[in-house]
Amino acid sequence: MKNKKKIFVSCGEMSGDLHLSYIIEEMKKQDENLEFCGVVGDNSINAGAIKVNHIKDNDIMGFVEAVKKYKYFKQKAEEYLDYIRKNDIKTVIFVDFGGFNLRFFELIKKNLPEVKTIYYIPPKVWAWGKKRIKKLMKFDDVIVIFPFEKEYFDSKKSETVMDVKYFGNPLVDKYVFSEKLGNEILLLPGSRKQEITKFFPEIIKLVKSEEMKNEKFIVKFADKSHLKYIEDIDLSKIENLEISFASIPELRDSCKYAIATSGTVTFEVSLTGLPVIVVYRTSFINAFIARKILKIKYISLTNLNAKEEVFSELLQEDFTVDKLLIECKKMEENKEKIVLKLKEERKKLGNKGVLPKVADYLRNTIK
Repeated sequence: MKNKKKIFVSCGEMSGDLHLSYIIEEMKKQDENLEFCGVVGDNSINAGAIKVNHIKDNDIMGFVEAVKKYKYFKQKAEEYLDYIRKNDIKTVIFVDFGGFNLRFFELIKKNLPEVKTIYYIPPKVWAWGKKRIKKLMKFDDVIVIFPFEKEYFDSKKSETVMDVKYFGNPLVDKYVFSEKLGNEILLLPGSRKQEITKFFPEIIKLVKSEEMKNEKFIVKFADKSHLKYIEDIDLSKIENLEISFASIPELRDSCKYAIATSGTVTFEVSLTGLPVIVVYRTSFINAFIARKILKIKYISLTNLNAKEEVFSELLQEDFTVDKLLIECKKMEENKEKIVLKLKEERKKLGNKGVLPKVADYLRNTIK
């Protein structure tokens, strides 16, 4: 019997785990002899990955939380390095989660320089500036999933000599576009503890407000365990609010628009043709640092890809019930126009069949 070809994978949060699971599924279809192991979540485990560590232990958001967990991540990186060495693994695929993965990569290159390193969905260097692009230059392969990212890297090619790959956006393979609009409002609080706890105070005010009392809201949680983050709020007692754990495609056609914490989920929803009001709030210190460092006009991927405001963004001090009420009114007036704009934007991301192309490339690239 032929020995399995082992690949170490490293993601850090639910969105990265979802992307990774799609790649694992597709690569295993093409080659049953591949074995994936590493830092994964439930999606990748269900796709066949072997867990070395679970991403649930990586629940951080922002600069302050990352500093607090520095010792933990340093220890884990050493453990993963030891695992790669003992199992004679020749290829590591990194997925998103730049804060940890870039440091983990440096550790691998220092101690195991012969290991092939591939970054699938690299850190947002176009937001963070040139410092991180120098680190990405040292990877054997970098694969991006947005056309504006490919444009950015290609514009720096004379300086970096990087041949960044782009095959289209893999989520196009997973979401069906619809122009249908329902009557309910979908609430998406995010998947991290900090996101969820920051989301609900203003949202509850909105749901209970006089202006919205006749509206029906559906709050979708990514996982049942996330309810523990808001144990002090009894959502079941709010008459016009329903709790759901269904998938976005299952809920999409019953909704007329969504209010969502900024993240991959806002982009996923946009691919289904559902308009979104994007909200986001973090700690004061995280916001202060971000405003000093980040070099972007928008934070939602839909707006960044469109290079214009398709979705309204209410960030930090603008994320209030009063401003939400204003945006909800605007949304009622403009939602059909936004759906048409989303249809245009989806076309930019290419046709279906992205995942087989990515998987085929990776399969032929790994050691």
